[in-house]
Amino acid sequence: MSDWFGKDVFKLGFGLMRLPKLEDGVSIDIPQVSEMVDKFIEAGGTYFDTAYVYDGGRSEEAAKAALVDRYPRDKYTLATKLNARVSPNEEEAKKQLFTSLERTGAGYFDYYLLHAIGRGNIDTYNEYHIWDFVKEQKEAGLIKHWGFSFHADPELLDELLTEHPDVEFIQLQINYADWDNEQVQSRRCWEVARKHGVSVTVMEPVKGGALANPIPAVQEIFKAANPDVSPASWAIRYVASLEGIITVLSGMSNVAQMEDNLSYMRDFRPYTEEEYAVIEKVKEAMAAVPTIPCTACHYCTDGCPMNIPIPDIISVKNQQTVYNTGDGAKRNYGFATRDKGKASDCIQCGQCEAACPQGLPIIELLQECAASLE
Repeated sequence: MSDWFGKDVFKLGFGLMRLPKLEDGVSIDIPQVSEMVDKFIEAGGTYFDTAYVYDGGRSEEAAKAALVDRYPRDKYTLATKLNARVSPNEEEAKKQLFTSLERTGAGYFDYYLLHAIGRGNIDTYNEYHIWDFVKEQKEAGLIKHWGFSFHADPELLDELLTEHPDVEFIQLQINYADWDNEQVQSRRCWEVARKHGVSVTVMEPVKGGALANPIPAVQEIFKAANPDVSPASWAIRYVASLEGIITVLSGMSNVAQMEDNLSYMRDFRPYTEEEYAVIEKVKEAMAAVPTIPCTACHYCTDGCPMNIPIPDIISVKNQQTVYNTGDGAKRNYGFATRDKGKASDCIQCGQCEAACPQGLPIIELLQECAASLE
């Protein structure tokens, strides 16, 4: 199939994943979200993205309060997602669509996605017959376009697009830091989408905020190239310059972030060759940052009495070092150590150091990780 979207669409999408909260830290700040929605639509934006699981359903409810209840249905497009992994059975998984319709009050979804497909959950989507379900709901008029968001390798993506040639679009994690990353493989996944002629919406263009406040060496490169624009603008425009992109989703958390994004996406211009050269310098600067040379062989974890996921913790520490991730690193650390031992749980038995083929001083490294991540 070929790209079906308009070539002159507004390339910035409003991701409703990291919305501002009130003082209680739970309730979404609807007045501020409404102001952000107003600025976005006034600038020409139309694409809003949420999901059944975002913020326990509060994201979809916020979409209703700040968008659906305040604007005519033809003034915006709304995307949401079905996450089969969080439902105990097929019936409950399929109910997610109708719950999302009730929460948002949107009447139908312009874009509907199978959420976060990877090798660990693809069987669930197949066993629950979700592929056929979304096609049926498109026929019923509850979905205008359907696709899936993807977190796996390009080989699986190629298999899925071959098996499901009627997929209309996919959502991929793409940013300049992950473009050639061996784990994320942004470039190769985008190339697979291009091969199949499937349009792409982009998630994580700023790598969860990590590229919005990069290390000083990177900031200096950007300032030398153009002192008047933000690091986030470099990240988002990089992705928006690719072929086949429907929209680039930015999970904006306040009015200031919205205004910054609109400042360079309202009148979007693709990257120049000079700007691509700047990004290559940025990649070199990030690659030059000293990191812990862990190969994630996991020999160290086999006999750990405290069940500490040492390579995962070191990976988070390296991300913190290279990307200056701050609170984001602590969140990732929480995910890495969920239901497992923390760095501070180390009893210094030395088993890990004896097993490490790299000869890393793991006990000392875990102490450093505990100090900066806990």
